[in-house]
Amino acid sequence: MSAHNEKKFYEKSREERIDTVRSLAGLSQEDVEVLKGSGGITFDEADRMVENVIGTFSFPLGIATNFKVNGKDYLIPMVIEESSVIAASSKAAKMARKHGGFTMKSDESYSIGQVQVVDVDTRTAVRKVLKASSRIIKLANSKSKTLSAMNKGAKKVTCRKITSRSAPMLIVELLIDAGDAMGANVTNTMCEAVAPLIEEITGGRTILKILSNYSTKRLVRGSAVFDKDEVGGKKIVDDIIHAYQFAANDPYRAVTHNKGIMNGIIAVANSTGQDTRAMEAASHAYASKDGRYTSLTRWRKDRKGNLVGEIEIPMPVGTVGGIIGVHPMIGVCLKILGVKSARELGCVIGAVGLAQNFSAMRALASEGIQKGHMRLHAKNIAASAGVPKNRIDEVVARMVEENNVSLSRAREIFQNL
Repeated sequence: MSAHNEKKFYEKSREERIDTVRSLAGLSQEDVEVLKGSGGITFDEADRMVENVIGTFSFPLGIATNFKVNGKDYLIPMVIEESSVIAASSKAAKMARKHGGFTMKSDESYSIGQVQVVDVDTRTAVRKVLKASSRIIKLANSKSKTLSAMNKGAKKVTCRKITSRSAPMLIVELLIDAGDAMGANVTNTMCEAVAPLIEEITGGRTILKILSNYSTKRLVRGSAVFDKDEVGGKKIVDDIIHAYQFAANDPYRAVTHNKGIMNGIIAVANSTGQDTRAMEAASHAYASKDGRYTSLTRWRKDRKGNLVGEIEIPMPVGTVGGIIGVHPMIGVCLKILGVKSARELGCVIGAVGLAQNFSAMRALASEGIQKGHMRLHAKNIAASAGVPKNRIDEVVARMVEENNVSLSRAREIFQNL
C-alpha cells in the first residue's frame, strides 16, 4: 500500500480490498470465505442466539485505514449504515499521523456489581458489610475459577446508602477485574452468589443483584494532534474550537456532537461483538457526570497553533465471551484488528471516536456537513431509484451539482442520459 502508483484502498475492487486485508492481517482462506459471505451467520446459528428468529439482517462492513494508536498501525473493521463515517475516520487518522497518531490509555477492566438491600438498618449494616468484605470477596471469586487463576475477579467491597420514597436502602458494590471479558455475566453471577451472605450479615433482604453499566472504573482517555496547515489554517482551527465550545456549553448541540463520536465508536463495537447499548448508556451518563450534559471530548490549540483533541469515555469492552466466540464474522474482524487485550481494544475504539469527532467538526466549521455526506448519500438514492451501477456516478454528480438529491430527480436524470 506504500507504492506511489498503487491504488488507494477505496479505489480498489472488493477482491483487491479483501486481498490487501488478507495479506496485512494474515487471514486464512476460511476467513476470506466468511468475509465473502452474506453476513457471517446461518439461520440455525441465529436461531441459537435469540428467540423467535425468522431470518438474519446484514449491515455494511468496511475498513478504516491510516490509524496509528500508541505507535502501532491498525486496519479497523467498522459496521455502520451511515455514509461518510468510515471515510471521515480514515482521513482524520491520516492527518493525525503527522504528529504520531493517537496516544491512548485504558484503565483496568473493572466491572461494578450491585446488590440492593432493603428492610435494613443502613447505619449499622455498612460497618458489618465492610468488616466481612474478605468473606464476600472469597465467595464471589469461588464462582469464577478462570478469573481467580489469573489473579483477577472480585477485588473490593464498598457500600452506599440511598434514601428513597419507598424505603432507605443499602447498595453493596463489588469491584471486579473482568480481564479481557466485558464481564456482565460473571458480575451478575457473583452478585447473585453473595446476596444470601449479605442478607445474613445485615439482617436485611436483597432484591436486585446485577452489574452497573455505568463503567466509571473502566475509562479510556487519550489525545491526538492535528497539524494546523493540514486542518486548513488558523481560521479553521479557531472555528473548530468555537464549535467545540458550542457543544461544551449547550446540551442541544452536545447531544449531536457526542452522537458523532459514537458513530465511530459503535461502528467498531458492532464489528467486534460489543454490547453497544451498554457503551451508549455509559457514555451519555458520563457526559452528564458534572450535573449537565456536555461534550465527551475537549479541543484546544498547542503553542504552535496546532489543534489538539482529547477524549475521556467509559469503555466496557471485551475480546472474549458473549457473542465473540459464536459469530464467525466477529472472529475475523478481531483478527483483522489484531488487538491482544480488552484494554488495547478500548484504546483503539476511543481513538476512532476522537477521529470521527474531529472530522465532523472540521466539516461543519469549513464546507458544511452536507457536501461530503450528500455525495455518499446520493449513491444510495441513485441505487434506490434503479440506476444501474455503471451509471450511478453520472447521476450522483448531477444531483450533487444541482444540490437536489432525491429519488425523483435521480430517475429523471437517468431517463435523460
